[in-house]
Amino acid sequence: MAKRNYSKYQQDIISRYYENIKSISLQRLGELLTELYLAEDPVKKERLWQKIKKAMEQLKVPPKIIEHIMAKRDIEVLAKNLQDWLKVRRKE
Repeated sequence: MAKRNYSKYQQDIISRYYENIKSISLQRLGELLTELYLAEDPVKKERLWQKIKKAMEQLKVPPKIIEHIMAKRDIEVLAKNLQDWLKVRRKE
């Protein structure tokens, strides 16, 4: 693959994106949680749970917590954990 030459401006944008990737991922997880809460179709709910699992893996959530959340499939459990993760992120 050819190496790309980015302008200084583009390099700064890319750099800031990767500096904030955890916050962006937590926000996306919150959006998925909202979609799940509003979803009525069981097929859509299952698809959203799989996306949530993938998002938690990308955030490097410990596997035991992911397993627990996926076994329960309880929106409130996920929401509580997300609140905790957001609090930790704000303190960083």
